[in-house]
Amino acid sequence: MKTKIFIDGSEGTTGLRIFERFEGRDDIELLTISKELRKDTNERKRIINQSEITFLCLPDAAAKESVSLIENPDVCIIDTSTAHRTEPGWAYGFPELSSAHRTAISTGKRIAVPGCHATGFIALAYPLISGGLLSADYPISAFSITGYSGGGKKMIEEYKDSNRNSQLSSPREYALSQQHKHLKEMKTISGLSREPLFSPILADYYSGMVVSIPVYTEFLKGCKSPLDLRQYFMEYYKGQKFLQVVSNPEEILYGGMLAGNTLSGWDGLKIYVTGNQDRILLSAQFDNLGKGASGAAIQCLNIILGCEETKGLSL
Repeated sequence: MKTKIFIDGSEGTTGLRIFERFEGRDDIELLTISKELRKDTNERKRIINQSEITFLCLPDAAAKESVSLIENPDVCIIDTSTAHRTEPGWAYGFPELSSAHRTAISTGKRIAVPGCHATGFIALAYPLISGGLLSADYPISAFSITGYSGGGKKMIEEYKDSNRNSQLSSPREYALSQQHKHLKEMKTISGLSREPLFSPILADYYSGMVVSIPVYTEFLKGCKSPLDLRQYFMEYYKGQKFLQVVSNPEEILYGGMLAGNTLSGWDGLKIYVTGNQDRILLSAQFDNLGKGASGAAIQCLNIILGCEETKGLSL
């Protein structure tokens, strides 16, 4: 029996990538909507309630509207927007964090897929806070470098324009007001008492990202060296197919540098622990369109369906 699936917002970057990942799958039936009715509320309502699982690849307000249209209690929602990531009753779609997160995804009807920056940050911060290695009130800071595809169709077109502004050829720091839509989930899901200092940088390449958190070893409990902390993360994420802790980062870094685009097209995430006895740098490297968006959404779907977790994904 095929599972009936609808992608609400299939014309956007994330929706298109989810659609691509369904190619060749014989266990689902895609419900489609005609282009002229994509914004017709009644037609969307009809298809959502006809589906067994609906992906929301929409702006926040539209995602909330789609949820309000549900009348069929059996419909499961996998939302890729920011709208529900910290809302009560919604499972946070990061199964590797804990067995409780995985269970909530497998049994829930409302799943919120993590944001891309938040994915990298939380992969690093959650084990530190939940394991008691770092105090919840530590004034944590983070920075990231990311490709332009995360900005959506308009930004992609802007970067591909042959007559584009010369500034687009340089990495550009943004969220200068220290206001970013991922900050709320970064704080809430990680268990922090305050929002982190966060500086994202947008660069001139299509996809892939690195999110990093620097910490002073004097504030860490139990782990006082990169090797200690690396071993902790390896044990924490042991057996997880989508997360890999790099055992010898010095041997694989190109010129001693960590590039943002290396894992473009891959649906997993790699963790690097580098630094020295005084200061340690934790880095998460992944594709903002993979584990940072549509890849994570498909992973959640596979968990719900009880099939191979990597089905339709690139690992």
